[in-house]
This record gives sequence, structure tokens and C-alpha cells, in this order.
Amino acid sequence: MGWLWAIIVGFVLGLIARAILPGKQHQPLWLTTIFGILGAVLGNAVATWIGVNETKGIDWVRHLLQLAGAVVVVGLGDLVYNAVRGDKRRMT
Repeated sequence: MGWLWAIIVGFVLGLIARAILPGKQHQPLWLTTIFGILGAVLGNAVATWIGVNETKGIDWVRHLLQLAGAVVVVGLGDLVYNAVRGDKRRMT
């Protein structure tokens, strides 16, 4: 069940990150989901590092860090995806 939640959360975070980023991202949805999962893992690591991973009630700081991680990973992942694909329109 943990993998199912990781996929759902990664998909939602990836879509929100794509909506936040300016311009059009060209990676497919399955890659956006993977980038969202990686961003959530990055956000959880930062939350643990700064000591806010477990709080009473809703973990707003952890969720914001997960979203920030997803924005970073989706943005960088889009650049790498376009570089590997050789999309010249996006690189200029």
C-alpha cells in the first residue's frame, strides 16, 4: 500500500509543480510522477534534516518542503529530458 500512496502523492505533487513552473514542460506524465516522487523524498529528507518531519497535527512545513522539492526536481528533470531528447526549441 505504501507504493500506491507514493505513486498518488508523486503524481499530485508533479502536477502541482508543473502548474507552478512557468512555461510548458515537455516530459510525459509518467516521468512527471517519478519526478514528483523524487521531490517528495527530497522534501522529506530536508524536513528530517531540519527536524520538522514529525509534528502534532498536519505537517504543513513537511508538505511545503515536499512541494518545493517536486518543483526543483520537475524543473531540472524537464531540462535534462529535453537535453536527452535533443529538443532544440526548448534549449534556446
